[in-house]
Amino acid sequence: MGYTLPSSDSPAERARSLIARKETIEAELEAQGSILRENNTDMRQPLVDREGFPRDDLDVWAVRHARVRIIELRNDLAALTDEIAATLATVYPRSPSPAVEGEGSTGRASAASPGGGGTPAELLPFARVNGVAPGSPAADAGMQREDLLVKFGGLRHPQTNLQGLAAVVAENENKVISVLVRRSGVDGLTALRLIPRHGWGGRGSLGCHLVPYASP
Repeated sequence: MGYTLPSSDSPAERARSLIARKETIEAELEAQGSILRENNTDMRQPLVDREGFPRDDLDVWAVRHARVRIIELRNDLAALTDEIAATLATVYPRSPSPAVEGEGSTGRASAASPGGGGTPAELLPFARVNGVAPGSPAADAGMQREDLLVKFGGLRHPQTNLQGLAAVVAENENKVISVLVRRSGVDGLTALRLIPRHGWGGRGSLGCHLVPYASP
């Protein structure tokens, strides 16, 4: 059976186009933010001294232009994030999954099946953490390199993939996402509370690199 490429105006292709635009905006946000950092200022510090004259310790024109552009980009990013979430919802509809037995406030969840058999399909990892940026939302949540994602919000194996995960992130900006991971050297599952957010100092709203994972 041959493989048919999706139409250029299909929801999947539109989602890819929107995600590419989002990455472009995030890159420009980082570039504009670097202008502020180079001038040791932020979005709020005054650009004039106590006597009302332009400060001579920074490039006032560059900082003012960067601030205006950052506000524009943030508004564009917010609107685009909503559009991505809506588009991905049509491409990867989520089905409800049963709760994980043993998950609780201790940060651990049992991975054993009730009958003592193999691991249930819904507890199999579907992605691997390939890197975590210092100071990122992922780092704040306690995520570590080589963690294996078992649950991300309402997503589990086998209904999910990384694009479906992107939809969950887009829908939960500045909100808590419950995550379960398998971690080397740790029995059972580790529970994390991840809060995606922009403006943490790096690209994206998670600050981690995820790659697909297939259980051996």
